[in-house]
Amino acid sequence: MTTALAGRAAELDAADPLAAHARRFVRGGDVVSYLDGNSLGRPLADLPERFAGFVERDWGERLIRSWDEQWMERPFGLGDRIGALVGAAPGQAFVGDSTTVLLYKLARAAVDARLAADPERREIVIDDDSFPTDRFVVEGVAAERGLTIRWIEADPASGVSLEQVREAVGERTALVLLSHVAYRSGFLADMAGITEAAHEAGALMLWDLCHSVGVIPTELDACGVDLAVGCTYKYLNGGPGSPAFGYVAEHLQGELEQPIQGWMGAADVFLMERHYRAAPDLRRFLSGTPPVLATVALEAMLELVEQVGIAAIREKSVALTDFAEAALAEHVLPHEVGGQRPRLASPPAGPHRGSHLTLTHPSFRAVTERLWQRGVIPDFRAPDGIRIGLSPLSTTFAEVEGGIAALGEELRRAG
Repeated sequence: MTTALAGRAAELDAADPLAAHARRFVRGGDVVSYLDGNSLGRPLADLPERFAGFVERDWGERLIRSWDEQWMERPFGLGDRIGALVGAAPGQAFVGDSTTVLLYKLARAAVDARLAADPERREIVIDDDSFPTDRFVVEGVAAERGLTIRWIEADPASGVSLEQVREAVGERTALVLLSHVAYRSGFLADMAGITEAAHEAGALMLWDLCHSVGVIPTELDACGVDLAVGCTYKYLNGGPGSPAFGYVAEHLQGELEQPIQGWMGAADVFLMERHYRAAPDLRRFLSGTPPVLATVALEAMLELVEQVGIAAIREKSVALTDFAEAALAEHVLPHEVGGQRPRLASPPAGPHRGSHLTLTHPSFRAVTERLWQRGVIPDFRAPDGIRIGLSPLSTTFAEVEGGIAALGEELRRAG
C-alpha cells in the first residue's frame, strides 16, 4: 500500500458528504473490499426489520386484503419512483418480471408494431458486445418473426458511437436495442443523439439501463426514448433476482401489444372474461402476479436514493472512478507479467464513463480467484477482464485503494 495514496483515500472519505451512508449497508463476513456493486449491490442493514414488518403486517395481518389495499398498484407506484430517477413522467414505468422477460416483451412488441405499419421493416440493430441476454433475446425475436439482425461492431474498450448507429439504421430498421452503459467497458452512450438517429430512420429505440439506473442521471422523456428496461439488483440494491422495470412512452402504450398475455394485463383483472382484452394503459405490459415480496429491499433502497439525490450520487461515482483509475496507475498498470502489462479497457475520465472500470490481462481469471479468498471482490468477465464496480452509497475510497493494492499484489504473484 502506498502511503500517499492511502492517505489520499482517507482524506477523500473524511471530506465525502455521502460517507456516512456506507454504514447503512451490511458489511459483515470476510469482505475487506467489495468492488462488484455493479453486479450485485450490498443489502441495507435494516432489511431484516423491514421484512419482518412486511411478514407480520402486510402479509400476516392484512392477508389477501393487501392486494386491494396496495399490492395491485405496487408495480406502478414503484415504477413511478424509478421513473423519476431516469427522467420519466408518472404512468410510464412499471416493475415486474426479469430483465430478460421484459426485454423480450418490449422488443417483440416494438418489431410487431413496426412490421404492421411497414412489412419491409425487418431488421433489428444491436451491437455485438451487448450483454448476452440482450443478444440472445434479439436472436430469439428475429427467429420468431423472420427478421434480420444488423450487428454493429463495438469496440470493447469504448462502446457504440452515434456515427455507427447512423450507418447501421435505415428504411428497413424496426428496432434499435443498445445499452446506456456498456456492461464490459463502462462506456456511457449518447442517448439523445442515438435515439434521434433511430427515429430519423423510422425505428423504435429500446435502451438497456441495467448499468446506469440509480447511478447515472438519465432523461428518457427529454431524449424521446420509446422503450427501456433495467434491473434493480445492481445500483438499486434490490437483492438477487429482484424484478426488473420497464418503461413505455405514453404515446406508445395503446399501440404496442406485448406477447405474454396474462390476467394482470387484462382490461378488467377481476372480470374473468372468456377472451383476453388488453388494458388500455401501462397495465397491459404486466403478465402474471407481481413479485411483491421481492420488492421490499428495492423500496428501501429507493428511499435512500431519493433522500440523497441522483446528482450527488453521480458526483461521488465520478470521484470514485477517477480515484480508482489513479490507484490502478499506481498499483497495477505498470507491472509487466508474462510479457504483458494490464490494459485499462474503459473510456477516459469524462462524460462517457459510467460507474465501473475494466482492465484486461490473461492472468486475471486466476487472480480473481485468489482475490476472493482474501476478501477482495472484483468481477471477472471472460475472456480476460476484471471489472471494478463502484456503488457510490456503499463504497469507500479506502476500500477501493486497499482492493486495488491487493489486485496489484496478486498480479505480480501470477508472474
